[in-house]
Amino acid sequence: GNSRAAARPPRTPFPLCLCLACTRLHQALEEGNMLGKRCKRRTLLLKTLYKLVDIGSDSLGLKLAKIILELKVSGKNLLNVCKLVFKISRNEKNDSLIQNDKILDSLLEVLRVEDLQINNEAFLYCMGAIKFISGNAGLLNEMVSKGAVEMLLQLMKQINKINENDTRFSSLGHLLVQLTATLRNLVDLPQSRCELLCSNAVSELCVVLEQRVNDKDICTNVARIFSKLSSFNDCCAALADCSRCYVLFLALLNKYQKKQDLVVRIIFVLGNLTAKNNQAREQIFKEEGSVNSLISLFQTYYEIDLNVEKWKHEGESKTSKHPTEAEDVLIKLIRVIANLSIHPSIGAELAANHHIVTLLITVLEYKAIDECEELVINATATVNNFSYYQVKNSVIQEKKLPIAELLLNLLMSSNMDGILEAVRVFGNLSQHQEICDFIIQRKVYKFMIALLDAKHQNVCFAACGVLLNLTVDKTHRPILQEGGGIQKLIDCLRDFGPTDWQLACLVCKTLWNYSENISSAGSCFAEDDANTLLVLLTSFLDEEFALNYSFDKDLKDYHRAYWETEFKPVAQKLLNRIQSLHALLEPLVITSF
Repeated sequence: GNSRAAARPPRTPFPLCLCLACTRLHQALEEGNMLGKRCKRRTLLLKTLYKLVDIGSDSLGLKLAKIILELKVSGKNLLNVCKLVFKISRNEKNDSLIQNDKILDSLLEVLRVEDLQINNEAFLYCMGAIKFISGNAGLLNEMVSKGAVEMLLQLMKQINKINENDTRFSSLGHLLVQLTATLRNLVDLPQSRCELLCSNAVSELCVVLEQRVNDKDICTNVARIFSKLSSFNDCCAALADCSRCYVLFLALLNKYQKKQDLVVRIIFVLGNLTAKNNQAREQIFKEEGSVNSLISLFQTYYEIDLNVEKWKHEGESKTSKHPTEAEDVLIKLIRVIANLSIHPSIGAELAANHHIVTLLITVLEYKAIDECEELVINATATVNNFSYYQVKNSVIQEKKLPIAELLLNLLMSSNMDGILEAVRVFGNLSQHQEICDFIIQRKVYKFMIALLDAKHQNVCFAACGVLLNLTVDKTHRPILQEGGGIQKLIDCLRDFGPTDWQLACLVCKTLWNYSENISSAGSCFAEDDANTLLVLLTSFLDEEFALNYSFDKDLKDYHRAYWETEFKPVAQKLLNRIQSLHALLEPLVITSF
């Protein structure tokens, strides 16, 4: 009675036992060359396999599906097995099973060899399963290696050939939703992008947008594909060359104006297209109604954002540092406008557009930089672009004083990017006497002098530009004596000169203006400042010393050209003036800086 019963080997769980049997069955069919329709007892075998599906095990279901698909079923049998795989693939926990059983091969084979017209619904479930599988990074790589990109493009071309009067047009739209969602995942991989470019996929995707403009889901998926592609230079160039895309994007913005998820992606694409491509800027701008579409979109999302601001003031404060949906659209939309304005003739026209300028100013009025940094900086940068154009009908020139008032808020913030953009605008606006007077009266020049200490090349350049414009008026020149202005300019020349002859040139021009009509050295520069300038200018005018910096060839040629044509003439004049003011100088010892 005390003896233990003999141990029995553990029983294999029922589904696992059947899984093993299915694996052996598949192996036997493969070795016996009985896959496809070559098995004599195929009908009986299929009936048996379909009965086992009812057990409801996902691991068993995949084993069964693989055998059934490789037995080349058709009609309702194909539909049912595709539904089975679709159901199993919805659960991401089954990804490892899908990978191990290589069911992907069988699904891709369905798309490759079956007739789309006959098996429309089966294709839908098959494509749906592939879409779920493409959400797994490991399986995504496997898909690409097995030619999924080319296969999907061929399928998309087939669908594109069916016009909207065809009875299948609507049902194939559901298939396109799954197909474009899969492509959206595939474009994350470099190999996929290369294949898409080589296959002229951009043009084919534009056909999809053209034919399926009323299907928001398809349009959103294609917009997501383009938003990913346009982030890469070669893909962006291919899209820019597709002239039909511009009118399509504008049509979608008009049709789906309040569908933020679609709108934000399209304007992101437009922002990428216009970032570096003058032809793209022209193409968009010349499309009929393009500017009105952008204004309408701006107005819509500005009003949405105002309502959000109202809720915030009523107690529902914004807790996330991330932009709201409305802010995200405005950020990307303003980027498009800024990029368009880089084109000289377009920029001049936009600067004269009351609606756009007023909306930009309104953004700066109601939105603080600590509420949405990117939005405020983008709006200021766009105002800066517009302020570059000195045209008679410029709304920026008309509203320059209110703009200057708004810029003071940015100057007093702790955000260096915001400060830089504000100073850049002042750099353009300070070409006008009213703004120079404003800068003096409101002590803005003290900010500019202080910013020379920022040790940021771009900030020093922008601040020096404002000071240069101020010193054109001889009554404003004494301001450089405040806050160590002269010393700070000399420090900028020393610190940045040899690597930035544009900044060095600005410093020299400012000091030239300052020292004009001054007859004695003592009333112009302190002795230490004068001696430092003499050493610096003599060094920088020495070609061997000045150009002894390693840049790539293009930059080196530009560097040399700017030194010769811009810096050298003004630096030589300034040196001569200082030398004439210091007739009794000790011999100089030239040192390196």
